[in-house]
Amino acid sequence: MDEPELRAALAAQGPEPVLELRPEKGLAHIIHAMRDFRQGLGLFRLGWMLGWLDIKLRYRGSMLGPFWMTISTAILVGSMGVLYATLFHIELRIYLPFLSFSLILWAYLNSTVSEGCAAFTRSAGLIHAVRMPFSVHVLRVTVRNFLTFLHSVGVIALVFVIFRIEPTLNWQIPAGLGLWAADLYAITLLMGVLGARFRDIPPVMGSVMQILFFITPVLWKPDLIYTGRQYLLFDPCYPMIEIVRGPFMGTPVRPSIWLVAVLYSIVLWVVSFLLFARMRARLAYWV
Repeated sequence: MDEPELRAALAAQGPEPVLELRPEKGLAHIIHAMRDFRQGLGLFRLGWMLGWLDIKLRYRGSMLGPFWMTISTAILVGSMGVLYATLFHIELRIYLPFLSFSLILWAYLNSTVSEGCAAFTRSAGLIHAVRMPFSVHVLRVTVRNFLTFLHSVGVIALVFVIFRIEPTLNWQIPAGLGLWAADLYAITLLMGVLGARFRDIPPVMGSVMQILFFITPVLWKPDLIYTGRQYLLFDPCYPMIEIVRGPFMGTPVRPSIWLVAVLYSIVLWVVSFLLFARMRARLAYWV
């Protein structure tokens, strides 16, 4: 093929693809972030499989795999339940179900924060090698933490059966679980962006979560505070945990707790989405 024929063949293929290197301006950040979420939702099966493979690789060669976590959780709940029930002068049949549910929920929340800080940095090789929505990596961490959490649910079920705890079967259970799942995804997204930009975020958040662990009613029941109980609502972890713990424990959840939980969720999603939209184009250079 001579040069004129080659030019004619190239012209018939249409214009050459152009790589856009112009910075995003105006609402382009929001539009591209929403497109990222939409494409990531379309790759839900990929995110689920990546999270599942992370669990398999983490416990490869182990005899019991993630069930070691179930055993350790059962031992921790049993020993701490007897000790703190004696210290707080609470009947074991009342305190142990509360403690088991609270500790496992807190472990789930704490792992979401810690794992979320490395949501993008641990996937640096995949981000540099394959072009895919960043929300897939957030979904991968979310699925991994959820599968890990499921291995501790058996402890809660066993304690509830032994002490005959009956959940309140109404709209609060699906609403609480739905809001909880949305918040955990937003936390993973927020921590992932911050952890990619600032490498000091993981130790800082570790210290913050350790402080919140003692402030939030996890080891102690909110009923132990007689005056000033309304100030617990300033702790964002308390309403987030209570809207799930209350219905499953069969205790009513005050409307003020639901209202604050929804407000915290809205603020969390707005901040997470806007930060992701603003920093999304730079994530590949930070990891």
